[in-house]
Amino acid sequence: MKDFMDQFIDSFLTYLIVVKGLSKNTVESYQRDIQKLSLFFEKKGISNIEQVEYKHILDFLSDLKEKDLGARSVVRALVSIRQFFKYLLIENIIKNDPTFLIRTPKTKRTLPQVLSIEEVEMLLASPDETTLKGLRDKAMIEILYATGIRVSELVGLGLNDVNFELAYIVAYGKGSKERMVPIGEKAKNKLREYLDTGRPNLLKSRTSVNLFITRLGKKMTRQGFWKIIKNHTIRSGITKKISPHTLRHSFATHLLERGADLRAIQIMLGHSDISTTQIYTHIDRERLKEVHKKYHPRS
Repeated sequence: MKDFMDQFIDSFLTYLIVVKGLSKNTVESYQRDIQKLSLFFEKKGISNIEQVEYKHILDFLSDLKEKDLGARSVVRALVSIRQFFKYLLIENIIKNDPTFLIRTPKTKRTLPQVLSIEEVEMLLASPDETTLKGLRDKAMIEILYATGIRVSELVGLGLNDVNFELAYIVAYGKGSKERMVPIGEKAKNKLREYLDTGRPNLLKSRTSVNLFITRLGKKMTRQGFWKIIKNHTIRSGITKKISPHTLRHSFATHLLERGADLRAIQIMLGHSDISTTQIYTHIDRERLKEVHKKYHPRS
């Protein structure tokens, strides 16, 4: 079955990239899930794609649960598998979809971690702006909080993606979708300082089209920026466990708390479906409950 699955997986991944236009990270996630399924089929002695039935998919999902995989990971795997068999159906490789009757397991919806405005200020105060790395770190954190872009979009920014005159950046989201996001005056000024002083001195005699670079003149990576955020969280004294995505959540939550339109937030975040953005209305409600409980005399 492995040989059969390999050819189907390869063509499926090509379909996701070329036809669906999905990002590299999303395609890799699909690939991991389908390869797990392939190994499961191999262990079960399934040697033909037409042998796959409803019960086999259920057994695979049960196997994932037994391996203590979280509910969200199981749901994500099911989504990948559904897309895979849907593709095989479209290509007339199979006649029946074995996932058709499988219900999506319910997952507990957890609200994302957000920082207060005071905590954001603490984080922004952490970088030492007398150093080259400090100028860069400050600019990156300012841009991330000012725009709410994903960390992959942040490290993917090029020099030509910044418009200082109109104060916006061009971010490339999932599926390489392009969107313009305002950056605000403070973030714009810090970015200008970094470009005038920090970046040229980090580059030295080297050249780069990337906006944010390392001390070696190379493109900043997601992992590299994750470490930067972790270090500045510790330096700032913030006790919450945060990641670059926490600033994205904080950006959206703070806008909503100040009366921003949900549709406008959706556009800035690059969400294709407004239901994804609606999670922030839940955060807002939870905060109102907390305030009411803390300050109302009869709570």
